[in-house]
Amino acid sequence: MAEKKTLHVKQVRSAIGRPATQGKTLKALGLGRIGKERDLVDNESVRGQIFKVKHLIEVTENK
Repeated sequence: MAEKKTLHVKQVRSAIGRPATQGKTLKALGLGRIGKERDLVDNESVRGQIFKVKHLIEVTENK
């Protein structure tokens, strides 16, 4: 069985002063503090969440 692709996501900017929905999206991604990192499954749902807060995070693709 093939391994699923993952995305490495790191929060680099604060959600303070941003709309509440962006803060909630960061929480849904498992982030919330600057410097926090997560490896997430690469699917449409996660990609949509990443798109919403792309200005607050850095994303790299894992194989």
